[in-house]
Amino acid sequence: MQYKKHTIGPYNLHLIKTDKFKTVNIKISFRRPIVKEEITIRNFLCDLLLYSTEKYPNNRLLSIEAENLYGLTIINENLRHGNYSFISFYLSMLNEKYTENNMLEKSLELLTELIFKPCVNNGKFDSKAFKIIKNSIDSEIKSIKDNMTKYSLIRMLEEMDSKSPISYRGYGYLEDLDKLDEIKLYKYYETVLKSDLVDIFVLGDIDFIDIKKLITSKIPINTIKRNNIPIFIEPRKIRKRIKKAGEKEDINQSKLSIGCTVDKMTTNERKYVLSLYSIILGGPTSSKLFSSVREKHSMAYYINSQAKSIDSCLLIYAGIDKEKFDKTLKLIKIEMDNIKRGLFTIDEMENAKHIAISAIKSAEDSAFNIISSYLSKELINGDDVEVKIKKILLITKDEIIKLAKKVKIDTVFLLEGEKINGEDEI
Repeated sequence: MQYKKHTIGPYNLHLIKTDKFKTVNIKISFRRPIVKEEITIRNFLCDLLLYSTEKYPNNRLLSIEAENLYGLTIINENLRHGNYSFISFYLSMLNEKYTENNMLEKSLELLTELIFKPCVNNGKFDSKAFKIIKNSIDSEIKSIKDNMTKYSLIRMLEEMDSKSPISYRGYGYLEDLDKLDEIKLYKYYETVLKSDLVDIFVLGDIDFIDIKKLITSKIPINTIKRNNIPIFIEPRKIRKRIKKAGEKEDINQSKLSIGCTVDKMTTNERKYVLSLYSIILGGPTSSKLFSSVREKHSMAYYINSQAKSIDSCLLIYAGIDKEKFDKTLKLIKIEMDNIKRGLFTIDEMENAKHIAISAIKSAEDSAFNIISSYLSKELINGDDVEVKIKKILLITKDEIIKLAKKVKIDTVFLLEGEKINGEDEI
């Protein structure tokens, strides 16, 4: 795999040459520092741009054109990574050697048509498309309780720090949706084109010179570059006492969510050690929490942990019976304390390394994931696959113990059981 990066005026162009796939894959990513009140409008814009264009004014015509181009795929996403909001558009198409000449150029033209030539009349987006997308966004926001595990985590993070981006709801907010109209959305769209930071990725069996010429000739980006702010979210101030909160819902299984801060991580801890710690604590069926809380003591239907290194936190979530809340929390604290004391085996550590390395290697089987890894290199100075594996293999038991001592339970949220509010000694 060969990689070249070009800084072309207002954007960065990342070219990744590989013959591993029969497809050519292009990702255009717009990012800016996240603002809570902009989440809804960015979701709306992301979906609306993929619905119609000036040339293809309805979704049916757009679908027909995509089929004419050998069934190419175009998807979008609006995500938060740390302190940034990302709007991204991803194109996957068969390499020309399997179709016909000029398919790459024609496919890229469709992608740029979607992003840069939307269906606009008199300085506002098409009203019919606007209403369709607004109804869709409205339904997404209202569906927040369809997944109670996810809802419990959202509510826990809001209780943990309502002012931090970690607590922002990804679907957005109804109050912000109600404020939007076709004109406001178009004006915001113009600010995205002018001020968002942009990265373009192209992956496939490509010619570096040819693809650079094609991209620069077809993509009319002229943003104004601004100084970056750090992508990492600083850990919140450590509480002297654990915060507890809860809600009641008409569900059979209670949802326990725990938010932990991870204080003052080194670069190596953030990139590698935290993920190993999380695997040992609450990863697979061999993890501490699964073995103790679920298997040995039958306190949970499921229990897992998730490392969120960019957000400087770690999440623990479980399905429990509400009357088992106190005992479950006590067992979780015991297992976290055991890791701090070094009460885990070398075999457990090596198994965690194997799981982490397997995940890294499997990501190489997906063009989308490879592009994501190169975006990670751009954002957080991520390492190449070989370097990642080497650094994981070098992690010692003492490093995991040191990191474990930085992990502190901050907030505990119970969805469904009796409403619990108050504080508890850490």
